Order: sequence, then structure tokens, then C-alpha cells
Amino acid sequence: MASLGAHVSTAGGMAKAFDRGADIGCDAVQVFVKSPNQWRARPLDPQEVEGFRARSLEAGWPLVAHAAYLINLASADEEIAAKSRAGLKDEFTRCGLLGIGGLVFHPGAHLGAGTEAGIEAIARNMDTVLAESEGVDTLLLLENTAGQGSTVGARFEELAGIIALLDQPDRVGVCLDTCHAFSAGYDVSTEEGHEALLAEFDRHLGLARLRCVHLNDSKHPLGSRKDRHENIGVGLIGEDAFARIINDPRLAHAPQVLETPLGDDDGGHRRDLSLLRTLLTR
Repeated sequence: MASLGAHVSTAGGMAKAFDRGADIGCDAVQVFVKSPNQWRARPLDPQEVEGFRARSLEAGWPLVAHAAYLINLASADEEIAAKSRAGLKDEFTRCGLLGIGGLVFHPGAHLGAGTEAGIEAIARNMDTVLAESEGVDTLLLLENTAGQGSTVGARFEELAGIIALLDQPDRVGVCLDTCHAFSAGYDVSTEEGHEALLAEFDRHLGLARLRCVHLNDSKHPLGSRKDRHENIGVGLIGEDAFARIINDPRLAHAPQVLETPLGDDDGGHRRDLSLLRTLLTR
């Protein structure tokens, strides 16, 4: 059975993630290890690291982190690329210290340079980060994109193209976002589409490389190339699709976490997790 959870806040200390996760019914969590909207952050306090690792051992949950939104490894602008490498390396190192299994990041946008140039830049910059982070046990997890603008990674073959160029591909996995996949044209809303997506993922990437699933419904229709998450069953993917996903034994090895809207009462994740747990019996 898959581990189900959500992205939770670490406000007040990294270990607070476990309290918040338990409160809403998680048995997996995703966190930020620094502000997602800033390049720099204070170093992790050793006591905070120790406390987080102790709580992690106690909980026994799969843990993933999500990298800053500023990172763009596809950029042809060397100043942006350098900041992105440094930012990703910093978060990667933090994850290693905290014992977090995977760091999810968006591949980036080529901003007019072309998809192939973007793929090559991403691989080159990932190689640098990995080479400068020997000894970090965390995996870098490439996330598929919705295909908005000039982003790279909407198609599984683009992610495969990045990985094929890497010097250390064994240190890299993939995070599958259901909203992004739907918006990019993979129809996960039907049983036929579910099977087609998994077959294509396996052909290009291998299901063993899947290390995280983002469970997000979509506000926008199939192939819209728009990245707008919706609560489970409220969007255009629908709850039947999520029942198939969370009950599929081929996906059970990967933690499955929500990034759905919290709502005005901040109860969105609690409601979505409660619904998902009822779907586990289908």
C-alpha cells in the first residue's frame, strides 16, 4: 500500500512537519528545507537537524523535500545558472543532513534557447551539483512539468533525455505530478489513459526510477499546458483516477503527497487525505 501524505509547513522548526503531518493523517510528508522564494538561507542549526532526524526515526515516514521555485538549470544566462546550481546544491546538502530521501525540483525553462539546449544545460548543471555533493545520500528528483511557456520536462522523453546525459544517473529519480501530466496531455482521468501513461513512463524512464508522486487534481482541461492544482475529485481528473493511482501496486513504492489548495479554513489537505483513504478500499 502506498504511503499517503501532503506538503506541510515547517514554520517554528523543521520537526514541526511531523506534528502537522500526524494532525492531518499523513504517513509521508514533503517539506521545504528553506524559503522557496529566496536564494539564501541561514545554515541549519545542528540541534534542529538532530531533532528532525530523531522525529523522522520515530515516525518512520518516507520524506521528500521540494526545492526553491527560483532554480532554473535550463537557463542560458550564466548568472542565473550559477545561482541555480548553488541554490540546488545548498538544498541538496540540507536534505542530506536531515536524512530526507529525495529533493524534488522543476527542471527549468529554456527561455527561447530551444528544448534540446535546455536539456543539455539541465544535465550539465545537474552534473556539477552532483559532482560537488559527493557523499549526499539524497536523490535529486526531476519533476515533470505542465508544459507552460518554455519549460522543459512536460514529456517523459525530455526527462529521459536529461538523465541519459548525466555522469551519475543512479543518483537521480523522477517525481510524477498528476496535474502536470494531465495538463501536458497525458489523460490520467481514464483507465485507458492511466495504463498508457504508465507504459510510456516505463518505456522512457523505468518505473523503478519513480520515487515520488504528487497527487493533484487539475483546474484546467487535458492538454491545457496550465499548472493549476485543484482538490481531489473537485478538478477535471476526478476521484476515480486517484483511486486507480493510489491502489496501483506498480506505484506503491513511491510516497504519494498532496499539493492541493488548503482552502480558506486550511483544511484542504485533511479533507483530501480523508477522501483518499476511503478510496483505498476500492
